Amino acid sequence: MYGTVCRFQVKPGMEAKMAGLMKEYENLGSIGIVGEYIYRMDNNPNEFYMAVVFESEEAYKRNAGSPEQDARYRKFRELLAADPEWHDGTIVYSHIESAVR
Repeated sequence: MYGTVCRFQVKPGMEAKMAGLMKEYENLGSIGIVGEYIYRMDNNPNEFYMAVVFESEEAYKRNAGSPEQDARYRKFRELLAADPEWHDGTIVYSHIESAVR
């Protein structure tokens, strides 16, 4: 598996639009994404971290290089206070419990 971790800050008042955009992305169908998590930081409610897991590095690169992803990124970027920080890499360990507690 392969993925990216992104740190970003949402412009004040744009949280609901960001949530709507993420919901919109849920309906894309399979583009190699295994899962996605977005965290809001306790000490700064405008700061977020997003972790996206892909089936493979190839799936990640195929998605990242597509015109459709570029269009999605541009919509996402409009909601941000600055360019996001991206950190890509191979996933060397994962564990997910089978039931939410």
